[in-house]
Amino acid sequence: MAIINQATKELQVKIVYYGPPMGGKTTNLVQVHDHVHTVPGNLGKLVALATSSDRTLFFDFIPLEQAEMRGFKVKFQLYTVPGQVIYNTTRQLVLRGVDGIVFVADSQLGKMQENLESLQNLKDNLRTLKLNLADIPHVFQYNKRDLPPTIALEEMVSTINVGGRAGHEIMPSFAATANRCQGVMETLDCLTNKLSAKFTNQTQKELA
Repeated sequence: MAIINQATKELQVKIVYYGPPMGGKTTNLVQVHDHVHTVPGNLGKLVALATSSDRTLFFDFIPLEQAEMRGFKVKFQLYTVPGQVIYNTTRQLVLRGVDGIVFVADSQLGKMQENLESLQNLKDNLRTLKLNLADIPHVFQYNKRDLPPTIALEEMVSTINVGGRAGHEIMPSFAATANRCQGVMETLDCLTNKLSAKFTNQTQKELA
């Protein structure tokens, strides 16, 4: 749930990167931190909360192009979750207050089951928090397209994309090679635009 900070005149929006272990969540955040367009002072430090064998990353930023809403700047807070299932409690903590989700799937052949297990884990953890993925703006990223043999994009869309079933809207999805920053900013831009539109509509309704 977005937080309004009256002191700094900021609307804080939380985005979580979720997906299987070693799928590219951390690489996405590092690349975004290195390439996002903002002004000095509007980019937070990339922070790692490390466990014995995994870590959670986060930082915040105010996009250069972002329009103000009712005099408030939109600050996006980006988080990753630890990939290993033994840190599931940490995943749930990171998901608290989430506004948008990027699901990073591994395109390598033989990784589909891990992708599906991680997606189900996401749904289960959201349900624990009394949330539903269908109600949260989200996008899919099919990462590691540079490591053949890869799963065909059509198969990834039809298998992973939760809207890919008959009668359901297909969510936006992007092919990516995160270690080269290919598809990384496109993925994030899509989600931030969806979130901005959502909160702009909410603001307009409040003013009506």
